[in-house]
Amino acid sequence: MQRDKHIMSAFDRDLESIQAEVVRMGRLVETAITDATRALETSDEPLAEEVRRRDREIDQLEVQINESAARLIALRAPRATDLRLVLTVIKVASALERVGDYAKNMAKRTHLLAQMPTIPGAGLALRRMTEAVSALLRDALDSYVRRDATLAAEVRARDIEVDQMYNALFREFLTHMMEDPRNITACMHLHFIAKNVERMGDHATSIAEQVLYLVHGTLPEDPRPKSDSVAAVNLGGAD
Repeated sequence: MQRDKHIMSAFDRDLESIQAEVVRMGRLVETAITDATRALETSDEPLAEEVRRRDREIDQLEVQINESAARLIALRAPRATDLRLVLTVIKVASALERVGDYAKNMAKRTHLLAQMPTIPGAGLALRRMTEAVSALLRDALDSYVRRDATLAAEVRARDIEVDQMYNALFREFLTHMMEDPRNITACMHLHFIAKNVERMGDHATSIAEQVLYLVHGTLPEDPRPKSDSVAAVNLGGAD
């Protein structure tokens, strides 16, 4: 019995260390979203380049978390609920890495858009959308740290707001392109960015669903709430 308590204590310490890295990764990703948005809105190319450079740290953290989780499974042989904890860590880290990639892709387009005609209202609308996504991500991570299924369910429901913002932006870009063909290239780039931000929201929601899995032992069976899609006339895929 004493030996089992010692093993469990070692497992808890190892898992706590890994989860601290996940929280750190989440903070880096939130900063990447904020900085990429500001760089785009102000045509700040040095800041955009900094976002791209810092993405390597996010990628490295995911690799480190995965390696630590694999080592924990090999050394501690967790069962049932404990194994679920470790697998959730890996999936949360993967979702964060993808969000970081989307922020990097946003930063990549800053230089191109700085050379093109400004699309009225686009910067402000995208900032509102990224702020909504950042709030989703922050609450998803908070629900993960606290094992708060109620907050996780709220995050899952709120993703529809991001979808609605994306759909509204898409229609605005179509209008600008029809009014003046010179806006087409800029609107194409802005659409790719908006689609990437919408996918950031999807990944934040995936983290919330992992919390529900962690707490209840199963993933939600009902379809994720989604806004009416404009995919039928979509301008193209995202990065």
